[in-house]
Amino acid sequence: MQEIRIELSKTLKQKPADNELRFGRMFTDHMFLMNYDLGQGWHDPRIVPYGPIELEPSAMCLHYGQEVFEGLKAYRTADGSINLFRPDKNMARLNVSNERLCIPAIDEEFCVEAIKTLVNVEKDWIPSSEGTSLYIRPFIFAVDPMIGVHPAHHLIFCIICCPVGAYYPEGLDPVKIYVEQNYVRAVKGGMGFTKTAGNYAASLKAQDEAEQQSYTQVLWLDGVHRKYIEEVGTMNVFFVIDDEIVTPSLQGSILSGITRMSTIELLKSWGYKVSERQLSIDEVAQAYDEGRLKESFGTGTAAVISPIGELKWGDKVMHINNGEIGEISQKLYDNLTGIQWGKIDDPFGWIVKV
Repeated sequence: MQEIRIELSKTLKQKPADNELRFGRMFTDHMFLMNYDLGQGWHDPRIVPYGPIELEPSAMCLHYGQEVFEGLKAYRTADGSINLFRPDKNMARLNVSNERLCIPAIDEEFCVEAIKTLVNVEKDWIPSSEGTSLYIRPFIFAVDPMIGVHPAHHLIFCIICCPVGAYYPEGLDPVKIYVEQNYVRAVKGGMGFTKTAGNYAASLKAQDEAEQQSYTQVLWLDGVHRKYIEEVGTMNVFFVIDDEIVTPSLQGSILSGITRMSTIELLKSWGYKVSERQLSIDEVAQAYDEGRLKESFGTGTAAVISPIGELKWGDKVMHINNGEIGEISQKLYDNLTGIQWGKIDDPFGWIVKV
C-alpha cells in the first residue's frame, strides 16, 4: 500500500459555529490528491492545503465530462470518536462509475484508508451538535490537455471535506415532489447507474421548473415508457402500499444508493415485506385513490430519510399520510442515524472507526 505524504497548511481557517453550517459552502484546510498517468498508474497520494487546482483550458474534463464522484460523511460520537458509514461501499460504487466512464480503477481499500487519513487530519472540523457531520466528497476527473474525444490518459483523484449542519433545521418535515413528464434523465444502457456530473446536469431543467411550482425535488420516470418510477434527483425512493414496501429495481438507469441498500437490509431484518420491482406512477396513483398508499420516503447520504408528503403528477396532487412523517420513515431515520452517530448498536458491522 502506498504511503500518503502529508503537507500541513501553515494558515488555518476560522471554523464556523455549528449553528452557522450550510451544506457545501465552506471547506476544510486540506484535501487529498492522487494522480493517474498512463504507464504509471495511480501514484503520488498526498494530503495538501486546500486550494485551487491548476488546469489547462483544454483539460478534457471541461469539454467532455469524464468525471465521477462520491459522497459520504464522518460523524462525531458522544465519546468523541469518529465514525464512517460503509465507506467500502462508496469506493466500490466509485469503481462501478469508473468502469462505465473508462476511468482506471482505484484500489478501494487504499482509498478508504486515504479517507480515514484525511478525516483524521481534519478531525477538528467535525462538528459535534445534534445532526451535524463532516461531508466527504471524493471525485476523479480527466486532465489531458487535448480537445479530442477519447478516454483520458491523465486524471486526478481528489477528496475534499465540508462541515455540514442538520439537513432538517426545522425537523423531519415531509417534502413536496414533482413528477417529471417532459424530460428524460437516463435510460438503460446510459450512465444513470453511475455517479457522474452529466446525470446531474441533465436534471437541472426539470429541477428549475419544479422549484417554480414550489416543489422541492423531481421524481423521474423511465425514459422509454415514461411511466415507471425511477428515482428522485438526489435520492432513491420508496412507497408503502398496503403491507408491501416497494422501491424501483436496479435495472441500469438509477443509482445504487448506499442508504437505499442499508434501508432494505434494515427493513428485512425487522420482518417487513420489501420488493425491488418495476413500479408505475399509475399503480401509485391507484393505490392513493384506494387509500392503500400509506407513506413514501426518499433515501440518501445528505438527508438519510426524507419523508414525502405531497406528490404532483400532472394535474393530480397526492397528499400522503396527511403531510406527516410515517411510522416506518421515522423508525428508519432513528435507527440509521442512531447507528451513524453511535447512539445505538451496529449489528451489521457498517461503522468504520477513524
